[in-house]
Amino acid sequence: MKLSRQKSMATRFSPEPAGQDRAGAPHDTAASSVCRPARRQALVRLGSAVGALGLAILVGNDKLARAGEGREVAVEVRRFQFSPNEIVLKRGETVTLAFRSLDFVHGFNAPDFGVRADLLPGQVTRVRLQPDRLGRFAFLCDNFCGDGHEQMGGLLIVEA
Repeated sequence: MKLSRQKSMATRFSPEPAGQDRAGAPHDTAASSVCRPARRQALVRLGSAVGALGLAILVGNDKLARAGEGREVAVEVRRFQFSPNEIVLKRGETVTLAFRSLDFVHGFNAPDFGVRADLLPGQVTRVRLQPDRLGRFAFLCDNFCGDGHEQMGGLLIVEA
């Protein structure tokens, strides 16, 4: 019983004889060896084209976020303060807030607009915002950064 089982396993996983596929049907081995590299090259080209298209879309969207619609407001962040801590915006205007944290992983949270981001030290974190209503709206740091953290916040002032 063991011997027949080993034999059936060996035949099941052995490579096909030259000139036959797994079902035993004959095929032209010379033609298939020529087609495989051509097919592989075509797939590599297709993958490269799709990757390049995806990269172009991402880069294009990034440029739009930075320079296309609206303006960019630079905000410097350090323990216990945003500078400026009052940012005046126009209703309906798309604005990119460019945060640069100088010392710690801070957070930016504007709950009235459903916007939140982590602000990593030494990096610029861009947050797009398009206020849809007038008023004064609080924003705050939501990553604990030490004594004084609870005072770390500011205002988004949205005007007509």
